[in-house]
Amino acid sequence: MPVTTHAGRLIQVNDEGFLTDPSEWDEDLGAELATAIGITLTEDHWKAIRFLREDFAEKGETPTLRRVATVGGIPVKQLFSLFPQKPAKKMAYIAGLPKPHGCV
Repeated sequence: MPVTTHAGRLIQVNDEGFLTDPSEWDEDLGAELATAIGITLTEDHWKAIRFLREDFAEKGETPTLRRVATVGGIPVKQLFSLFPQKPAKKMAYIAGLPKPHGCV
């Protein structure tokens, strides 16, 4: 399993750079991961990321874009604006979660 350094500490990642242990994540790491992919986090970004983390803790899998929109109450159009091009993948990456199912 690859290891990388973010926020001054070693973290376990998979071949695509997603954390393999979500418990290694904290908001400082999330902010650094966002910066690494060109996203400056606002409170709207954090709302989505915190929803992902909470839903993952409850359900055991990364929520899909549709679930974030319907259950999390964040419109898909806004998600594409906050996380351009591949919002589900980018949100999961920043949140330190596995890539959602159906996200190629």
